[in-house]
Amino acid sequence: MLAEDSRAFSSAERHNGHLPGGDDRDGRGTLNSTLGLASELTVSSYMRYLPAPFQGDPLLGRFLLIFETILGPIERLVDTVPYALDPRLAPVELLPWLASWVGLELDENWPIDRRRELIRWAATLYRWRGTRRGLREHLRLYVGRAPLIVENFDGARIGQDAHLGVTTRIGSPQARAHSIAVTVVADDPDVLDERILRSIIEFQKPAYVAYTLEVRKA
Repeated sequence: MLAEDSRAFSSAERHNGHLPGGDDRDGRGTLNSTLGLASELTVSSYMRYLPAPFQGDPLLGRFLLIFETILGPIERLVDTVPYALDPRLAPVELLPWLASWVGLELDENWPIDRRRELIRWAATLYRWRGTRRGLREHLRLYVGRAPLIVENFDGARIGQDAHLGVTTRIGSPQARAHSIAVTVVADDPDVLDERILRSIIEFQKPAYVAYTLEVRKA
């Protein structure tokens, strides 16, 4: 549409506020010279909405082109609104605004693609807050893989993320009430920010629960 509009207006460029052609003494275009440009002008696509008898009128088509030039960009902007509200497609500049809709304050240290996923999952994470599942999924969004979480024990338990050589170690014979041991496994632990990991755990765990955090290479 913009390309068509530019062609339409380029053929009727103004010089000192007047159409080109006509009397060379003052630059004012005559009716004949102006009408001579008709074959170069495009007609409005709005013509297809008119009754059939009016659709072949080129003058009416050019007249409607004035309104289409004004309304066209607005229509295209409205058409893109659903994309602007989708965190997977929205411009990066809109992500903090979208995050505010779900009560998030984005950390700019997160990779952009993971910030987008965090916004998508925000409402679900709120529902799971305070649960093992919520902590696991929140950490997964940042790290890229699910962490290993053992509750109320500092070693390994069958059925609680027991991975030989990772979380298997000699633990205390006494259960540690209200505590979790979180092991984050990453391909490159150096790229992870421990401050972010701890902020996620603090956000997701119940207030009375203590925790330990260990970051290991996969």
